[in-house]
Amino acid sequence: MTDLPILGAALTVDALETHRNLMLDKPRDLELQDFWPAEVLNGDWKPIVEKARKLLDGHQGRVGIHGPFLGFTVDSMDVDVREIVRKRLLQGLEVCEALGGTHMVVHSPYTTWDFNNLDNYENARQRKIELCHLTMSDAVKRAEDIGCELVIENIEDKDPYARIELAESFGSQAVKVSIDTGHAHYAHGTTGAPPVDYYVRAAGNRLRHIHLQDADGYADRHWTLGQGTINWHSVFDALSKLESDPRLIIELRDHSGLPASIANMAALGLAQ
Repeated sequence: MTDLPILGAALTVDALETHRNLMLDKPRDLELQDFWPAEVLNGDWKPIVEKARKLLDGHQGRVGIHGPFLGFTVDSMDVDVREIVRKRLLQGLEVCEALGGTHMVVHSPYTTWDFNNLDNYENARQRKIELCHLTMSDAVKRAEDIGCELVIENIEDKDPYARIELAESFGSQAVKVSIDTGHAHYAHGTTGAPPVDYYVRAAGNRLRHIHLQDADGYADRHWTLGQGTINWHSVFDALSKLESDPRLIIELRDHSGLPASIANMAALGLAQ
């Protein structure tokens, strides 16, 4: 990345309406976050997509969604639960296709407990990957068919490499890696994981998506960029070495902090 990277945002459709001018002033990537609840996926989501497509008239960046995640993991050992998760992932991809989306965020199944215990049980690492394949294989095929990438986001991951191994195990260009900076910073400050830039360097050119949020290393804050303690210079230095063109998605608890986040990174000479 030679020029300053352009920051995008994770927004609801209503928040997109508020920040539409900002999202159209440059080719900013967008992640819509209306489509993860089961109630939405089981209902009539087409009017939300229609509204989004109208608001995106003139938008030049890439578009994707945050996929369903609440109430389940993609490595469930329960065969009936796996069937529900399979259904949810396919529902999310149906939304992606309707939007013309090119990515869907999927949450990593790796926990702090896993870090300490996967090697405490015979074949536990491989079994975890096998369970994810049982759950995700249909979604991976569907993503390939519609030109969408499933990007696996770190949640509790203490080991930056575990979900990279998971992503690569599918042998598919439709499964890539995501990083959430606040989650990585939490893991660093609270569980002894490496700092955020190490997660970027571990992913390398397998990184296709990043949630940018600031935090304090204690909790999942989703603060305006510049308000926490993440070393943004080290993060963007690591990003500058990549050729994979990851979507740089600002994901905040309060969407009103989006302009300030962009301005703060611009003031540091890191992004625009």
